[in-house]
Amino acid sequence: MTLKAFSAECQARVEAALAHWLPSAEEAPARLHEAMRYASLDGGKRVRPLLVYAAGGALGADQAALDGPACAVEFIHAYSLVHDDLPAMDDDDLRRGKPTCHKAFDEATAILAGDALQTLAFEVLANDAAMLTDPTRRLRMVAELALASGSGGMAGGQAIDIAAEGRHLGLDELAHMHRLKTGALIRASVRLGALSAPAYTEAHGALLDEYAACIGLAFQIRDDILDVEADTATLGKTQGSDQARNKPTYTSLLGLTGAKDKLREVHTAALASLDGFDTAADPLRWLADYIVERGN
Repeated sequence: MTLKAFSAECQARVEAALAHWLPSAEEAPARLHEAMRYASLDGGKRVRPLLVYAAGGALGADQAALDGPACAVEFIHAYSLVHDDLPAMDDDDLRRGKPTCHKAFDEATAILAGDALQTLAFEVLANDAAMLTDPTRRLRMVAELALASGSGGMAGGQAIDIAAEGRHLGLDELAHMHRLKTGALIRASVRLGALSAPAYTEAHGALLDEYAACIGLAFQIRDDILDVEADTATLGKTQGSDQARNKPTYTSLLGLTGAKDKLREVHTAALASLDGFDTAADPLRWLADYIVERGN
């Protein structure tokens, strides 16, 4: 199998599962449900669900047991994008090549859609009958996703990001911000996939945490490079928006060449963390390669 085949298979699985869990657009309140579906379906690379499937597959998890966790992390991701794009946050007009949720609907509907997507993620983890049935493991998965979403994760990272606009951050401060804003949900995706496997051990978890930390950092560095090098049509969002808001980035601190050097360094470390895994972990290796090479 190749990354292309693996991605296509997993993307089809999670798209069907997302559509299953999302309320129908014909069901009241219809406009809210339409906005939830607009923000979640038919868009994005599904990197976080792919990480769930890849991490679970590395430890022999059944794919059906991974559909629920894959949906949960994607619902959290979709909610975060809807809220990040709002005028009070990043004030963006484009997301995934189409108008942002508050542009397609309105600000109030977008806020409510984000709220509802966040709670739907935990409904899935609590109720999906196909997931691993060990209640202790399931509860741990709920806790992992909650931690990644709150003030110790994405919400905290976004708060630091907003406060940092227009002022200097050192590399350590920038890394801390992105460990929360971007890295926390990536780590949670890997953890939820691994915890779905009956063969999971804490030793597996430590190695996969190192992998996730590295690719989370790589993801952000690559984003910062693309904000400089790519165009709006390729990105599917406004090019140069970080520079326009004078936000601290790896390219602003290290320069473009230095950021690319750092990207290669963390990519090497991510692959090294998987040395103890066999070929079942190849999708994790492919995803590490993709994250540092992607064009949008």
